[in-house]
Amino acid sequence: MSTTILDDDPNGDWTAPGTFRVAPGVYRIPLPLPNDGLRAVNVYAIEDVDGWTLVDSGWALEIAEDLLGSALAALGTGLPEVRRFLVTHSHRDHYTMGVELRRRFGSRVLLGAGEKVGLDEINRPDRMSGGSSHMERLRAAGADDLADLIERNAPPPMDLRLWEPPDEWLDDGAVITVGPEEGPAARTLTAIATPGHTRGHMVFADPEHDLLFTGDHVLPTITPSIGFEPVAPPSPLTDFLTSLQLLRDRPDAAMLPAHGRVGRRVHERVDELLAHHAQRLDATLAGLAQGRTTVAEVAATLTWTRRERTLAELDPFNRMLAILETGVHLEVLVERGLADVDRPAESEGPAGLLRYRPA
Repeated sequence: MSTTILDDDPNGDWTAPGTFRVAPGVYRIPLPLPNDGLRAVNVYAIEDVDGWTLVDSGWALEIAEDLLGSALAALGTGLPEVRRFLVTHSHRDHYTMGVELRRRFGSRVLLGAGEKVGLDEINRPDRMSGGSSHMERLRAAGADDLADLIERNAPPPMDLRLWEPPDEWLDDGAVITVGPEEGPAARTLTAIATPGHTRGHMVFADPEHDLLFTGDHVLPTITPSIGFEPVAPPSPLTDFLTSLQLLRDRPDAAMLPAHGRVGRRVHERVDELLAHHAQRLDATLAGLAQGRTTVAEVAATLTWTRRERTLAELDPFNRMLAILETGVHLEVLVERGLADVDRPAESEGPAGLLRYRPA
């Protein structure tokens, strides 16, 4: 990778390793991910007093740590000089590197207070002896075969040391001073709760410099998975749409996303995402009108990804995400009075089959 600092190119390969200047005192550092879908996560380094503040941290992988160290070296610093990580949410590609580096270098990890529910569930002592909430939701969706397949090929247990609590829980509206308190290098970031992708997802606003670190909440070309976390809230899609409108009502800003190129504006992309989910709700309702009643059956009437793939063409993990996302769209249709649902009796347990129909 280059040992020099480059000005970020919105038309370049955003996954290429390096140190890219996106604004005065702010640098984008792409770190690799071990999958074919999302190939990298953007970590943003901000000049701070006696060190650096990073927005998100990356996945705790040796190759990612090496690249982060090299990128910081181009800035004349290193891993021990990272004062803190402002983490947008607790998914492993954002959170776990921060926890690992904290253990060795003493940096602080800050996370939205809404993520406590998920981290508590991950660290629950008896969790591994019970069923996964994702598998329960798949079975309630009528996707028993997929749940069986995923359970047969389950990965090894997670290293719970990487899911330790943060040093500080951030509340909505928390103000973080980065850099000196006064002067041209002074910067204040405001943490804004944007639940949807996860319960406690946060974005960080820097209005004085026309910047918004959007995490996974607003991405330039894709829409994030909704409610894929250990304990899903009652209506994560409603949370997500409400959070999008919250950003639409705030002043516009340049978007610094966790995945994808920089160069877009927040309002423009929020409008696209709101329109996308409106169309998705219409398509989901149309699936019900065809006589499909289970979540999995409705998901099979839709196409997925920008390549318009069928449900059957997706790998098992992404098929699970597609079915779970169809479920949250169906729940919004129920909330809006456009669909009805027959819920299982309590005796059937959490995985009892759900059946939907047009209202």
